[in-house]
Amino acid sequence: MSATEYIKYHGLLLPPEAHTTESLEYAQNFCVEDTDVFAITYPKSGTIWMQEILPLVLNGGDLTPIHTIPNWERVPWLEEKQLARVVDKLASPRALVSHFPYSLMPPSFCTSKAKVIYVMRNPKDIMVSSYYFHQMAGFLEDPGTFEEFMDKFLEGKVMFGKWTDHVKSWRNSELGDRIMYITYEEMVQDLPASLRHISDFLGCNLTEEVIQKIAEHCSFKSMQNNNMSNFSLIPKVYMDSDKSPFLRKGIAGDWKNHFSSEQLARFTSVISKELEGPISCLTHDIMTAVAFVGG
Repeated sequence: MSATEYIKYHGLLLPPEAHTTESLEYAQNFCVEDTDVFAITYPKSGTIWMQEILPLVLNGGDLTPIHTIPNWERVPWLEEKQLARVVDKLASPRALVSHFPYSLMPPSFCTSKAKVIYVMRNPKDIMVSSYYFHQMAGFLEDPGTFEEFMDKFLEGKVMFGKWTDHVKSWRNSELGDRIMYITYEEMVQDLPASLRHISDFLGCNLTEEVIQKIAEHCSFKSMQNNNMSNFSLIPKVYMDSDKSPFLRKGIAGDWKNHFSSEQLARFTSVISKELEGPISCLTHDIMTAVAFVGG
């Protein structure tokens, strides 16, 4: 697929298999409820992980949803076609995910009390993960060489544009205590601690026993073996796991196995320059994520 076949929406490239003019209009007119919880990510930053975590945190650890409902139905994307089909089946409080930058969230979101968990990831690992995703996803253009794909990534000629634009849009949002920032790396390092942080933010007050239960069932290995989460239900023409598994490694730092010293220097230079701005508007968590650029 060439980039010209993508849907262009406010300057962003979106694959038509999951997005239509109607689904994007539906997203803009979506009625956000005060109890809704959104996990916001740039693609390949932990979206599927959050689709596993949120239902369990919100329902007190009941495993039924993650074993009986495909992740794209239990925690649907705001901008994708699936939402209109399943919205009436979602239990309250509703959990949703989105790759939208802050500026494209529906008006009802801005006037609601809905909460947001913004998950960040080292952009070098995002790029590596996206590179392999483009190899196995039949609805995305061939990534070319790693060098060629890095050029596209840095220029924003990939799904949902530049990583830096996405991070900055949510960094500068005026959501106050409605938004929580967490990094993929924190979750990899200590998932139970991250779950406590999420639980406290959402006011769920989960017991330590439930936290450990959720951590066990949201481990990368558990998700790899869960047909409701590993995208094995998707036809091979759309996702060919023989080329690359959808849930590939689930680790932090795999970029070190892919970047040459020259590529690392260029990547770091471009990302760091684009993130320049008033340090005072950076939260501690975002400063931590920004630090990942160089390490």
